[in-house]
Amino acid sequence: MSTTPPTQVQLRRAVASSFLGSTIEFYDFLLYATASAVVFGKVFFSELDPLTATVASFGTFATGYLARPLGGVIFGHFGDRLGRKRMLMLTMSLMGVASFLIGVLPTYDQIGSLAPLMLVVLRVLQGVAVGGEWGGAVLMSAEHATRRRGLWASFTNAGAPFGTLLSTAVLTGTAAVLGEDAFLSWGWRVPFLMSIVLLGVGLFVRLRVEETPVFTAARDAAARRGAPLMDVLRNHPRTLLLGVGVGLSAFVLQGTLTTYLIAYGVQAGFPRQTVLNGLTLSSGVAIVGIIGWSALSDRLGRRPVVLAGAAVSAVFGFVLFPMVDSGSAVMLAVALVLGQGIVQPMMYGPLAALYAELFGTESRYTGASLGYQIAGLGAGLTPLLFAQIQASAGGGGTIAISVIIAVSCLLTVACMLALRETSRADLASGILPGSAEGLTLGAAKR
Repeated sequence: MSTTPPTQVQLRRAVASSFLGSTIEFYDFLLYATASAVVFGKVFFSELDPLTATVASFGTFATGYLARPLGGVIFGHFGDRLGRKRMLMLTMSLMGVASFLIGVLPTYDQIGSLAPLMLVVLRVLQGVAVGGEWGGAVLMSAEHATRRRGLWASFTNAGAPFGTLLSTAVLTGTAAVLGEDAFLSWGWRVPFLMSIVLLGVGLFVRLRVEETPVFTAARDAAARRGAPLMDVLRNHPRTLLLGVGVGLSAFVLQGTLTTYLIAYGVQAGFPRQTVLNGLTLSSGVAIVGIIGWSALSDRLGRRPVVLAGAAVSAVFGFVLFPMVDSGSAVMLAVALVLGQGIVQPMMYGPLAALYAELFGTESRYTGASLGYQIAGLGAGLTPLLFAQIQASAGGGGTIAISVIIAVSCLLTVACMLALRETSRADLASGILPGSAEGLTLGAAKR
């Protein structure tokens, strides 16, 4: 007979649900990223030259990121009012259906310009869904946890590279089995159609998780307060802006490594399969990196880990492209593993707990989602911006790209230094780090 306390059972279910939900959401969301780099330019923008088609394809990719803050606001509002669990059921359903519909879209050759228009609409729905998913998934783990919050919350972020791994592996396997012609003709649809199966599994797991005790205790008070968005914008604008700045460089590097570098590597002469293999390997390492660095942030604090990651990332941005331009498949794989698997997780992993710790219970879903998703625009706009720089420079421009990465890292350093350490914030009390009560509580715990 099991003697595991009910709170621990729910924590494990919440963590498993958050990891699986995040995996499914990002499988769908990042499947689009990979497809936009290797397929959509040929399928939905076939009337354009290859480089322009890549820019246009990345443009539709970016629309999903532009829609993510909207999803954070919408689902954050109701998540702070009605509960985390209800919104997570909705976001997962929306993402699964939108991804399935992408799999049945007609191509440009079949219906002309209506095809990319429909693609953009479904991409926006994907963005709204993932914008609402992340905040709720993080809070389901963070608000169930009684200790080691950084570790447990990080499983939501670890779902992103696992989703990348799955999406890349499925695309790679489909292309290998079917061949180039069949893959571009219809095979690329298979991974999107599989979303409906993943949706069923995810909903089953998520149904078994109870609402978080932190939200349940604060539910009545939250109902009497004003709109969560107004609370964040009126009472915590500085915290929101600093949170955005802290997360920006992690997403700039994410967009560079998981999306832009795929197209760049292919254009540099690497076979598409070689680039995708490197991305698959680095995504697997990233899962361990995210969880490991996040667990360390429970011991050392969020600030030291994120600051170290930003400093290393600024330097890494200048060695990334020389490694890829070496023409060596081994160097390409090393660059991806170092970047996505080790360096970027130093900044990205602790973000899950950090954003949850910046806001009070009554507006935590909204505040955490909005901060994270606005910062996440860096991942969506980076491939588009870098592709345009490359086009303007006639295929070059990598120094300018490295400078942009470094500047975003410096912004993270400045914002992280302006924020107080959050790892000892008490989510249940609603006391925010930096307040007089929070400083007193933190000193007592230390």
